[in-house]
Amino acid sequence: MVETDFDLAVIGAGCAGLAAGVYGGRAGMKVCIFDKGKAGGQLLITHKIENYIGYAEISGPDLAAKMLEHAQKYSQVKEFTEVEQVRDEGDHILIRTTEGEYTAAALLLSTGADHKHLGVPGEEELAGKGVSYCATCDGFFFRNRKVIVVGGGSTAAIESLYLKGIDVDVNIVHRRDRLRAESALIEDINKTDMPIHFNKRVIGIQGEKRVEKVILECTDSGDRTEMDTDGVFIAIGLQPNDMLAKQLGLEMTEDGLVKVDPVFRTSNPRVFASGDLIGGVRQAITAAAEGTIASLNVLPLVGKQYPW
Repeated sequence: MVETDFDLAVIGAGCAGLAAGVYGGRAGMKVCIFDKGKAGGQLLITHKIENYIGYAEISGPDLAAKMLEHAQKYSQVKEFTEVEQVRDEGDHILIRTTEGEYTAAALLLSTGADHKHLGVPGEEELAGKGVSYCATCDGFFFRNRKVIVVGGGSTAAIESLYLKGIDVDVNIVHRRDRLRAESALIEDINKTDMPIHFNKRVIGIQGEKRVEKVILECTDSGDRTEMDTDGVFIAIGLQPNDMLAKQLGLEMTEDGLVKVDPVFRTSNPRVFASGDLIGGVRQAITAAAEGTIASLNVLPLVGKQYPW
């Protein structure tokens, strides 16, 4: 067995990566977690969490801080260290980062996802000038002003409720005829006076120096209307960060996700994947479970026994 810097290298310090650090470290492995930014992943921009077992209510940043503190007891966490390249060297994995090269016996990809964009005229030009993908980050600037939240899933519902709670005038625009969010979130929205514009899609965002209005198109008739607004919050889902997975030539599903077996091993026996890269139930608690299972199944690769 070749000597490596780490038994397990984890790329991405979100829920899955931090859980892998705890369980892998406690099982006797030398684990290092790399993240190009601050540890916490999507938790950092989640205002309130009410469905993580053990916490009836906690903010995303607070939960992230607790996870990071826990993980640091058992593993190294290198924040603000971007992984630029990974390469399979046969008997180990080479990880090239912005601060140097490392080797590991196994790799867990927990690189998460970025917000999807609408891809309409004006979106890129007005990003940061009224176009946002994070209500927690930017909502404060729109107090007592009108915004549109684009989307109909749970993310859009959470963003809308958060904005409404800080005195933002919210209109929801959704291309389908009903919301697809969790029923509890839909009930909360129905208790408010937020207008919901069903069967409408945003086809353009306009403004001189800042967002001033959007162009809406009816999905049934094709009719177009304009709606004045001070901001547009886009909440239409996530795009997996799969660059490193593609570098390794991992097998993908028909949906463009990394294909894994029941223990989250990919088509490369030294590489595991979890979280948004593999789809499934995109929740903090399931991501943590995936990271846990993956890390423990690295043990045979480094000559260690399962702890049960």
